[in-house]
Amino acid sequence: MGKDVIVACDFSSKEQTFEFLDKFKGRKPFVKIGMELFYAEGPEIVREIKRRGHRIFLDLKLHDIPNTVKKAMNVLSRLDVDMTNLHASGTKPMMKAALEGLTRPDGSRPILIAVTQLTSTDQQTMEEDLLINEPIDKVVMHYAQNAAESGLDGVVCSPLEAGKVHSVCGDNFLTVTPGVRFADGDVGDQKRVMTPAEAKRIGSDYIVVGRPITAAADPVAAYERFVAEFVD
Repeated sequence: MGKDVIVACDFSSKEQTFEFLDKFKGRKPFVKIGMELFYAEGPEIVREIKRRGHRIFLDLKLHDIPNTVKKAMNVLSRLDVDMTNLHASGTKPMMKAALEGLTRPDGSRPILIAVTQLTSTDQQTMEEDLLINEPIDKVVMHYAQNAAESGLDGVVCSPLEAGKVHSVCGDNFLTVTPGVRFADGDVGDQKRVMTPAEAKRIGSDYIVVGRPITAAADPVAAYERFVAEFVD
């Protein structure tokens, strides 16, 4: 499976989303639909973007008791997305239930990945707010191992951790990494960041990019620059 750039379509309406996607003449970027857009427009926005020929990462970060997550994933499996996710902190039973719910009768299913720690979380925040006193690197690797042992395909992690995740969980275990910026870009509210060239070198399989593309003066040019540095 080759590397790819996933564009985070963090918009509040379908009009904004399609205005953005229409800029990509002849290109069909892999897109991420997150909570804001999904909650604003519902499942139909997923179907419409899929009809337009885009691959979709549905980023809803499920986290609940195993049975509830299993039922929710069963519903999401009918949307024909290419990738979806949950929180690894929901424990192995929840992740295993999610995988069961996501798998269709014919055995096919979207890629399922787990969020380890959000890229807006640093060591101090984790200790003070979550009362987790282990080093953040150790926590991320433990969550990644739990996800792998539960049968998931990979994790969302900082690009800083992608190489080590592969060393712990294997080269085929996917790393999907937000927190990627150009060296001359604004880091925004991300605390653990890396450039696309560095993310490629360290072993990220997918990078998720939002504002550096969606808020760029020329979004298509920004997207092409990310592709050139990370994929080509």
